[in-house]
Amino acid sequence: MPIINVSVTGRPDAALSASIAREVTELTAMHLRKDPTITAVAISYLDPQHWFAGGKSLAEHGAKTFWLDIKVVDGTNTKLELEAYLKAIFAAFGRMLGEMHEESYAFVHEVPAAAYGYGGKTQEFRFISGRLKAA
Repeated sequence: MPIINVSVTGRPDAALSASIAREVTELTAMHLRKDPTITAVAISYLDPQHWFAGGKSLAEHGAKTFWLDIKVVDGTNTKLELEAYLKAIFAAFGRMLGEMHEESYAFVHEVPAAAYGYGGKTQEFRFISGRLKAA
C-alpha cells in the first residue's frame, strides 16, 4: 500500500515511466514485502537545467538523477530490509538512467499506521479489523 513518488531528470518518457513503475513496484514487493496490487507510483520529470547538485545544474554535470520518496507504515520493515531496498533501488536506477549523479536520493518515510491509509481507511483500522476477524 505504499505511495511512491519518483522524480527524474529529463523529458517525459512514457516507456521510461513504465519501466520505473514496474521496477520500483517489483523491488518494493521483494525487499519491503508490500503488495504490488495496491502499490501506487507517481513519476514526474524535471529539466536537468532546473535540478542542481553541488551548485551546478545536472545539465552542466552531464548526468541524470532521481529522487524516490516512499511512505510505509512504521515498524513493518527491518533496518536490513530497508538497506537492501535502497541498494537495489540505486542499482535499478543506474541501469534505467545510465550515467547517474552520485547525489541521487531515495527516502523511506515510516509513518504511523493511524495516520496513513487508502480508500478512506487507515492501516491501523485494517490491522485491528484483521485481528478481530482472526479471533
